[in-house]
Amino acid sequence: MTETLHIVGGGMAGSEAAWQAANMGVKVVIHEMRPKVETFAHQTGNLGEMVCSNSFRSDDDEQNAVGLLHWEMRAANGVIMATAEEHRLPAGGALAVDREPFAETVTAKLKAHPNIEISYEEISVLPTDGHWIFATGPLTSAPLGQAIQAETGAEALAFFDAIAPIIYAESIDMSKAWMQSRYDKGETEEERTAYLNCPMSKDQYEAFIDALLAADKTEFHEGETAGYFDGCLPIEVMAERGRETLRFGPMKPVGLTNPHQPDVKAHAVVQLRRDNALGTLFNIVGFQTKMKYGAQTEVLRMIPGLENASFARLGGIHRNTFLNSPTLLDAQMRLKSKPHLRFAGQITGVEGYVESAAMGLLAGRMAAAEILGLELPEVPQDSAMGALIHHITGGAEAKTFQPMNVNFGLFQPVEGLKGGRRGRKDRYKAYTDRAKTAWTSWLDNFA
Repeated sequence: MTETLHIVGGGMAGSEAAWQAANMGVKVVIHEMRPKVETFAHQTGNLGEMVCSNSFRSDDDEQNAVGLLHWEMRAANGVIMATAEEHRLPAGGALAVDREPFAETVTAKLKAHPNIEISYEEISVLPTDGHWIFATGPLTSAPLGQAIQAETGAEALAFFDAIAPIIYAESIDMSKAWMQSRYDKGETEEERTAYLNCPMSKDQYEAFIDALLAADKTEFHEGETAGYFDGCLPIEVMAERGRETLRFGPMKPVGLTNPHQPDVKAHAVVQLRRDNALGTLFNIVGFQTKMKYGAQTEVLRMIPGLENASFARLGGIHRNTFLNSPTLLDAQMRLKSKPHLRFAGQITGVEGYVESAAMGLLAGRMAAAEILGLELPEVPQDSAMGALIHHITGGAEAKTFQPMNVNFGLFQPVEGLKGGRRGRKDRYKAYTDRAKTAWTSWLDNFA
């Protein structure tokens, strides 16, 4: 076997795709334009760099679709999940990581693999032959984006991803803030105290909302529209939807007790999550923002405990490009008009690190199987992987297609189980049990 698999983009999807294909014995070249060509959001040239949050979200593989996806990736010897485990931080039931050593380790593993080569040159055109996976993520370069647009004949689809600010821990006033996971969730004391909480009274909350609505914000360029993905809404956009929206979203006060004033119920609570292993950095949970830098520091310092906050990184906003995959891609994520080109990750219309890496895992295995002449059955729709790929390659309505997180709404119903909130626990367990069996059976094709 002398055919090489070329993967464009070294983020979550590209890194996972390369790892999977290389482990199947295929020679892989990763084409990563960073650090030669920089992006707005990336800070380094490392593969697998996390640019938004440092969390892979829930790790519960029995009651959560994201946790199930974690399980499936681990079962497939995924490099992203294995490395996340090595750099895990306490996060009250979520899988959060120390982002810098995480990316450094992913990079080191890929560089050390005998079947993987890394090229730091930008790919700006669609190749006419060979085996290719494009996993260029939300920050696909302008020349490549234009090439994809020219080939697909579709208008560029885009929403805007917003980045949450990061604060130095030493600048937080712990006489007002306290450490506690919501509902004390977690098996260890460290997990039960994984989040830092800043309480607000009603007057403080109302003043904060007023300031948020009045703050200077980033304007969009002519011709751009702000079609936000709901899972990444900037806080000011949420506030514009109603004064109580934040209080029922990222600032909800439920499940928390302020030890400084145990008898006083907070009207709203801002949560921060540890962003590195040292505990020196905290990111503000759900506080993606498009406020201008000066306004950010002013408004965020209105939060009790953050009056003297020092910022390691302020929030930002960037364009996120994705394909209308139900129209353009086949069931193996190949471009229908050019089947030697596959797409994976966020550019296919999945949202989130985990989903991106999962689609990279599938694309890598599918491409390697094709090169090796192996016949693969369709990814079972009852698995989390299958539910997600089915959605983006045909299950979604093409006219209204928007980026999607994995969720149990994408799964086929289990017969005989009651719907509604009361039956949810049994229903989710049935979904995850069925998915694990289906996924394990599919992986047996590679044994």
